[in-house]
Amino acid sequence: MIYDFDPGDFVINPNKKEWGIGQVQSVIKNKVTVNFENAGKKTINISIVSLEKYEDETR
Repeated sequence: MIYDFDPGDFVINPNKKEWGIGQVQSVIKNKVTVNFENAGKKTINISIVSLEKYEDETR
């Protein structure tokens, strides 16, 4: 499986929308570390949890 996240990308966790928008800090295999605006830093296993890229031209 190919994961298409790079440091600096903005993402949301559709299962935890209350976390807000997060910025990808690092990607190591299937582990993505994201700093969320309302939940702080989280390490997400993207083979279990699907993150969605957040596209916003104002950022």
